[in-house]
Amino acid sequence: MKTKNKYGQTLLACYLAFITQAIAANFAPLLFLTFHKSYGIPLGKIALISTTFYFTQLIVDVICAKYADRIGYRVCAVVSEAASAIGLIGLAVLPGLLPDPFIGIIISVLIYALGSGLIEVLASPIVEACPFNHKEAVMSLLHSFYCWGSVGVILLSTVFFAVFGVEHWKWLSCIWALVPIYNIYNFAVCPIEKLVGDGEGMSIGRLFRTPVFFIGIILMVCAGASELSMAQWASAFVESALGLQKTVGDLAGPCMFAVTMGISRTIYGKYGEKIELTRYMLGSGVLCLICYVLAALSHNPLLSLAGCIFCGFSVGIMWPGTISIMSKRLPTGGTAMFALLAMAGDLGGSAGPAVVGFVTELKNDNLQSGMLAGGLFPAIMILSILFIKSRSKQTK
Repeated sequence: MKTKNKYGQTLLACYLAFITQAIAANFAPLLFLTFHKSYGIPLGKIALISTTFYFTQLIVDVICAKYADRIGYRVCAVVSEAASAIGLIGLAVLPGLLPDPFIGIIISVLIYALGSGLIEVLASPIVEACPFNHKEAVMSLLHSFYCWGSVGVILLSTVFFAVFGVEHWKWLSCIWALVPIYNIYNFAVCPIEKLVGDGEGMSIGRLFRTPVFFIGIILMVCAGASELSMAQWASAFVESALGLQKTVGDLAGPCMFAVTMGISRTIYGKYGEKIELTRYMLGSGVLCLICYVLAALSHNPLLSLAGCIFCGFSVGIMWPGTISIMSKRLPTGGTAMFALLAMAGDLGGSAGPAVVGFVTELKNDNLQSGMLAGGLFPAIMILSILFIKSRSKQTK
């Protein structure tokens, strides 16, 4: 209890950090059509906003692997929240100040993507370094706050636009910036422990010479791909399968996907000490594969929708679970390990939706075929977890 009380503010800071990341990832996409209509930005250029966000995160992951330990967790965490706040405020201000509004949007996205990338790398090792019992459960609960943050951003923004009008989105962007502004204080004063002693963390070269680390990379690529292949295509899939309007489709698809993903992480966060992690991940991988097949092959639209929604539950444990597995097997992996795992997850998150889109186009815009191709990633995850379990039995 004393440990929990002592590090309560540390947990709060990391919870709010993941909510901040959810704001950064989900707020601007809600405004894509608004940007198109208000500023006359072509939809082809609008698509570059998400690309810029995730590519910037990827670069930050790589840089953090080398320099985060030297700079220090606290400084990096404070910078992450400050950058997130500046970027969100910039999103409201810069498009109106610069001659080209699109440049103002991109500059803002680059700034808050820097903050989001730092959060992605730092929050997990900061919590891992705290002396909690049942760290797998704590890690799962931590990552659930990204899901609940995503749901909150979508729902509360939708309510704000309905009440005040979407034309007042700039005020909402500044309101969302209050979350990271407040969290700057939390990270500035909360206790932060070192994950490993100075000079004791594994180097990038040593990590890549460790066979089990490659399994972790594969798991993270599959985790990112399994999650975002469905999450990014869910709205379009629900619209095409059920013929629903976009607003309803967004709530029935991506929003419910995030809800079930959050439920999965919360369940493991609460009962994780009673559940063996690799079994939970194996079961989740099987469920994920079933969801992709159901969404792709079912002729019943409601069953296809159920596949989309429950896929969120199945992918919930994959990302935090992989981090916990690798932390246990490579306890001296250090910040470099967390950063490279985050990079692998982002690579999967970029590659998965691209594979679904490519196969969909190849099959004459048949999104069901694309979803079936997306099932490749949970299938590889299942095989990788079975390999880890077999290796664990051999070493006992």
